[in-house]
Amino acid sequence: MKLADTILLSLSAALVIIGTHLTMKVGIDASYPVFMFAVALLFWYMYRKKDNEEEGSSAQDMPKKKKKR
Repeated sequence: MKLADTILLSLSAALVIIGTHLTMKVGIDASYPVFMFAVALLFWYMYRKKDNEEEGSSAQDMPKKKKKR
């Protein structure tokens, strides 16, 4: 897991906690944008994770060249 992936996942979790706190204090109207931003970051994290897995699998599928001696 790269640093950017870790930051995205941590920020998404922090925003869920902040959104929950806002819901209890102010109401769902005030916390809705925070939850949507958290979901967007989570989707971005999942997209990056899926993209990295596909890059790894395509590199493994390619045959390796033999070295000449």
